[in-house]
Amino acid sequence: MSVATLAQNPSARHIAAMQSQNPLIADFVKLANAAAGTFAGMTREARESARERLREALGGVDFVTREEFDAVKAMAAKAREQNEKLEARLAMLEAKLAQASPAAGETIPDIGPGEQA
Repeated sequence: MSVATLAQNPSARHIAAMQSQNPLIADFVKLANAAAGTFAGMTREARESARERLREALGGVDFVTREEFDAVKAMAAKAREQNEKLEARLAMLEAKLAQASPAAGETIPDIGPGEQA
């Protein structure tokens, strides 16, 4: 502190006197500042270590891009529409077949996906 500040402010003189008279407090303050700096460094190291571990863990995982996802989503929507149209067409053809078939006892076998008649 400057001499002018000490002359104008009596409490500043008291603070300056305390700082010079008590080296134990000054040492404690230095120790606290060093501990805070060390703690901040440890925090940064821990954060970087966690990020690196996460990168390593996710490195083997295959993620798709947004464009790929949107393309597959559009393909699925188109396939769903085609499936609905084919179901409607099949129902119409089955109804026509049932009307044209003279034998009332005949039934059309139910064929599941991937099966052949």
